[in-house]
Amino acid sequence: FTGLGAPWWDADARGAIFGLTRDAGIPEIVAAALMSVAYQTKDLQKAMESDGQRPTMLRVDGGMADNNFAMQRLADLLGGPVDRPQITETTALGAAFVAGLQAGLYGSLEDISVLWQLERQFEPTQPKEWRDAQYARWLDAVRRTRSQS
Repeated sequence: FTGLGAPWWDADARGAIFGLTRDAGIPEIVAAALMSVAYQTKDLQKAMESDGQRPTMLRVDGGMADNNFAMQRLADLLGGPVDRPQITETTALGAAFVAGLQAGLYGSLEDISVLWQLERQFEPTQPKEWRDAQYARWLDAVRRTRSQS
C-alpha cells in the first residue's frame, strides 16, 4: 500500500482508502481495490495520449482478467472495448510459444498471433460524464496521497 507507479513514479506515495462509511465492508473494499487498477490503467492511457498515441482497444490477461466486474469497470472508465482472451494466463502461454518458435513448431510470430482467440469483449456502458467524474475523484485521491517533496 505504498508507492505509485507509472506515470506518477512516486515511491513515497501512501496508500489510502477514501469514502468509507459505517456500511462499507469487505465487498466495497475489494471493489475499490479492483477499481484502483482500472484508474491506474486510465492514467497510462492518458500518458500515452499525451505522447501522441491513442489506444483503440485493450487486451487483458492474468488472473484479474477473469473478473467480469473489473473488466466492465475498466471498459467503462477507459471508454473503449476491453478484450479478454479464451486463455487468460498468457505469460505461461507466451513462454510455451517462444519455446515452440525456437523448436521450429511455428515459423514466425505471425503464425502464433493468429492463435489468439477472443472469449469476451466488454463495451463501455457508462456515459462520458460518469467517466470524467470518476476519474476526477481518482486524480484528487492521487493528489492527496502523493509525497509533497
